Amino acid sequence: MCLLLWCVSHSMVLDMTTDATLAGHLQELRRGTVVVASLTVLRTAGYGYSLLETLSKAGFDVEANTLYPLLRRLETQGLLTSLWNTDDARPRKFYRTTEQGEAVATALRTEWARLDRAIGDLGPHLPAPTTPGSDK
Repeated sequence: MCLLLWCVSHSMVLDMTTDATLAGHLQELRRGTVVVASLTVLRTAGYGYSLLETLSKAGFDVEANTLYPLLRRLETQGLLTSLWNTDDARPRKFYRTTEQGEAVATALRTEWARLDRAIGDLGPHLPAPTTPGSDK
């Protein structure tokens, strides 16, 4: 009985550790994809909130407190440009991908495709990819 309790308890700790580890790696993976997605979407000028909605509808889980600092960083790096629209009652800052940003986005998408092919080339012995939560 004691051994069974230890095994169950140990398994729960391992599951929690694995879940936390996986969550950290998924967060790292998403960070890079949000950069590529933002640069891609903002080839057509848009403001932060509309970008947030577009990304959300496309399946990117990103929060405003993550996105707005990212937009400022991409602007500082010269990958986005911005312009305030004060025509409406509430001013909005519109962003647009620069020529340099488009080049970076293209390079990142190309690298993403290369890495996807490389992972696929690792062999048929890999399990088929699943969507988190699809086993429920």
